[in-house]
Amino acid sequence: MAPLEPLPSWHLTPRQLCDLELIGAGAFAPLTTFLGRADYESVCDSMRLCSGALWPVPVTLDLPSDTVRAATRTGGLVLTDAGRRVLAVLTITEAWRPDRMAEARAVLGTDDPAHPSVVHLQSATHQWYVTGDLEMRGEIRHDDLPPLVRTPHDVRTEIQRRGWRTVVAFNTRNPMHGAHRALLLRALANSDAAVLLHPAVGPTRPGDVPPAARARSYLAVMKSLPARRSMLALLPLAMRMAGPREALWHAVIRRTFGATHFVVGRDQASPGSDSRGRPFYPQYAAQDLVRAYEAELGLRALCLPELVYVEGHGYLSRDEVPSGGVARTVSGTQLRELLTRGADVPHWLAAPDVVAELAGAFTGSVAGA
Repeated sequence: MAPLEPLPSWHLTPRQLCDLELIGAGAFAPLTTFLGRADYESVCDSMRLCSGALWPVPVTLDLPSDTVRAATRTGGLVLTDAGRRVLAVLTITEAWRPDRMAEARAVLGTDDPAHPSVVHLQSATHQWYVTGDLEMRGEIRHDDLPPLVRTPHDVRTEIQRRGWRTVVAFNTRNPMHGAHRALLLRALANSDAAVLLHPAVGPTRPGDVPPAARARSYLAVMKSLPARRSMLALLPLAMRMAGPREALWHAVIRRTFGATHFVVGRDQASPGSDSRGRPFYPQYAAQDLVRAYEAELGLRALCLPELVYVEGHGYLSRDEVPSGGVARTVSGTQLRELLTRGADVPHWLAAPDVVAELAGAFTGSVAGA
């Protein structure tokens, strides 16, 4: 183990911290370090590493020029968290200046500044990308979260211990509303199936509910799911909001955790509308892309329909709504708006115990209706 004193250090950004943790934990397998230039360009161009392995989203370490110069002189860089705890040492073997807007167009499908990841690439990403041999030195802590951040090895071991053969992974970056829970129960309608509730608790997009509040709400949801056929594991993933590419990335990651099936939303990992008010990604494009790679993934996409609430009938897909039935749209945006105003949240939108856990993240008091 090399001494650290002569080496410069870099305090990782929240996104970089998440990426380092998932590389070190094996969640980004086959990655063992941040992407080098050839792999980076291959991922941008073809959604594959140079080895041919499917990998739709670049995972890179960006640094300013002075840090790259210092690390090049000494041959290495100490990576630390905000508390200056040493997490890893990177022996730099390559550094280059990427075309970040070309990356945005390739990966995000746009360079529109209404996309939060375009803004991130423009204003929060440093000029240089680097790679090299990565040596993990310390454990990344999550003091604000329940102790449910689990490695792929931990999750696979628990799946094996429980004897699960069909494991349906569910990704979300939002609090779970009533339709989400109904989707999980539909997945559990197969008596052989189990659910891995696997929410992303790294940076998502501006305005999202803080991870700690969301984590408590997921624990509340778990109380209403069958304990023997459900598991909650928090995933410190920094989302890029890259739409279909990101949905495919999510599926690749969940395969590593032992999932056999993956729930794909109709507009998964989308930041909403562009500067002209049009959706960044077509509805169902994420489902179509994941379906196209099912055979290679060895993981089946569960492309469940949008559910609405109909009084007296519960949650139905729109084509199941009976004649004369009034369909109420169930959305995370609607839930956030009610919580922000301190308005009552109807029971069909979110369960009272879920609302109670989320209320502290918003101004005003919130009561479940």
